[in-house]
Amino acid sequence: MAAAVFNQSLGTFLSHGQANSTTNLTKLNSKCFKVEVGVFRKKSPRSGHVNIKAIQASSQTSVFDHISSPSINTTEDPQKKQNEAALILIRHGESLWNEKNLFTGCVDVPLTKKGVEEAIEAGKRISNIPVDMIYTSSLIRAQMTAMLAMTQHRRKKVPVIVHNETEQARVWSQIFSEETKKQSIPVIASWRLNERMYGELQGLNKQETADRYGKEQVHEWRRSYDIPPPNGESLEMCAERAVAYFKDHIVPQLQSGKNVMIAAHGNSLRSIIMYLDKLTSQEVISLELSTGIPMLYIFKEGNFIRRGSPAGPSEAGVYAYTRSLALYRQKLDEMLN
Repeated sequence: MAAAVFNQSLGTFLSHGQANSTTNLTKLNSKCFKVEVGVFRKKSPRSGHVNIKAIQASSQTSVFDHISSPSINTTEDPQKKQNEAALILIRHGESLWNEKNLFTGCVDVPLTKKGVEEAIEAGKRISNIPVDMIYTSSLIRAQMTAMLAMTQHRRKKVPVIVHNETEQARVWSQIFSEETKKQSIPVIASWRLNERMYGELQGLNKQETADRYGKEQVHEWRRSYDIPPPNGESLEMCAERAVAYFKDHIVPQLQSGKNVMIAAHGNSLRSIIMYLDKLTSQEVISLELSTGIPMLYIFKEGNFIRRGSPAGPSEAGVYAYTRSLALYRQKLDEMLN
């Protein structure tokens, strides 16, 4: 069903030439998930009522060869770490269960037509920012968002999902053309970037759940840091797996000079932003991310500098922020004009 909706939605977009702008991967590894779901809960003070603030920034081991961008000099000693790279974070576009106001969590549902349009618009916003690696969750809505966003990139490289689940999967998905590898971007999917698992709330209507259990109880399940819903994950538990994966797998890519895009979910991305911006547990529970709006960080000399959301190709300030981004855009202009 997911593939059918994806193809139908994409076909609708292509048939209209350009979609109206608005505003997840393979299946969940249930064995691994079951092992880790209840392990990380810690005792910390229960939070009281929180005022939720929407934050929308104003105005992104592979089988592929890395392609040079202005921030990377391929003639340098490969052991010498680069001092700057771009990190793009994108929350997936609207899903079919978002539209129906259902708790989704780790249930694997695709994007709506609006979600497809949001993903395409996100791609336009990052179309001048280099992307060398893409990480997504194992859920189709995040994968669709990543793939659709990259259809808008001016470099026109093809995102290709890396299959290393088994030796056979790795062998059967090999690319034997070096030139094709150079025009491809590896996409790595991990369940550790999945949305928070909502346990027994998954599939329930949010309003009906509030009517049944009470607004305060549902608010506590959704917005506290360390209190999970029945048989589900708290934000703290989600953060344990998402941040650990980010530090172990994604930070080394940034340290090597590769520009990375992560397409994931509200809670897994909130967890990563908590780490990047050094937020407290009280600060992160009031953080809301808009669907389909990219956030840009610059990784430089071991630090993450938040740049906000690239509003589009015409916003020179985003690219003038660093010399390497400005040079990359200039290179694209020369190549395509």
